[in-house]
Amino acid sequence: MDGPYSKELQVAIGAIQSAAKISQGVISSEDKGTIEKDDLSPVTVADFAIQALLTATVHAAFPADRFVGEETAADLRNNPALLDRVWELLQKRKDDAFCAVPESRERMCEMIDWCGFGEPGGPRAGRVWVFDPIDGTKTFVRGEAYAINVALLEGSKQVLSVVGCPTIAFDASAPVTNTSLDPSGRGCIVFAAKGYGTYVRPLVAPSSGDVQVRRIEPLIETESSQPLRPVSCYNMLDSGVDDVHEAIMQKLNIETRGCDLLAWVLRWVTLGLGLANMTVWVYKKRERTGKIWDHAGAMLLFEEIGGHITDIDGKPIDLGVGRKMTANHGFVAAPKAVHPLVLKTTQEVIREKGKAHLLS
Repeated sequence: MDGPYSKELQVAIGAIQSAAKISQGVISSEDKGTIEKDDLSPVTVADFAIQALLTATVHAAFPADRFVGEETAADLRNNPALLDRVWELLQKRKDDAFCAVPESRERMCEMIDWCGFGEPGGPRAGRVWVFDPIDGTKTFVRGEAYAINVALLEGSKQVLSVVGCPTIAFDASAPVTNTSLDPSGRGCIVFAAKGYGTYVRPLVAPSSGDVQVRRIEPLIETESSQPLRPVSCYNMLDSGVDDVHEAIMQKLNIETRGCDLLAWVLRWVTLGLGLANMTVWVYKKRERTGKIWDHAGAMLLFEEIGGHITDIDGKPIDLGVGRKMTANHGFVAAPKAVHPLVLKTTQEVIREKGKAHLLS
């Protein structure tokens, strides 16, 4: 893909290819070095190593840019054995052609913390990279679906998305679930730049060197009666209002559950690939919000094929408010021509279920 972000794309793809080698090595091992964070979500040695690798690689190419990422290095500093395991993973990648690794353990922790304490800023924030080293850690530790998310924001607006999907095939078909695995073992990278469309390519280039890149066909913008094909997460998360989600689908005459994925990044990927074309998520509590690394960049994949994304109040998604997306509640995503109907139905169901307090 030619365009103003061709160098950034090249750097991100090279970094993700090396990061995927780390994740694939860890996912095949019995001991994944898993610990539990304060919010009770799991984190593995792969999360730490990949965040360090992504940061070091991008920083080497764009030293003035800033970073936001999910992890901090506090657990590594408090656990020398864990620190050594992460360092060893990075050392295996130091000779990779298209990536950089930190020069010391302390520098590794410093770079992880650049992300872990980074803020997206606001309209004047400049260039900020957002990383989710392993989105879907809960399924990753079971050997199931996960993604590596790399996004570039300029002034808190998405301009580039590059997502590594080691478990999803280049030619995947719906429905995609947590247990869907690419039979070839090659995976794919899905990417988009603002104004240039969404594309997919194999994660691992063939030995011939000829990389097949396919542009995703845009959605039909004017067809308001097009069938809705959902992606969601069913019965795995306690953050959403399952009965509201089910009622919305019934009211929209959606007869199939479609794609079922835990990782938010992978849900945006299936939308960007055209394997689904709508999703709705209503959090159980108004104060519950999304986290920027689960959505930044990945949403661009759907927008670049003609998708429209708001929160459940119909407000645009604001990525500039902080690490937590406190300006928005939930998500409504659908083709532009159908989005008003999906949003209206979502709000009607929320009120019918006696949960109007979840709306602004």
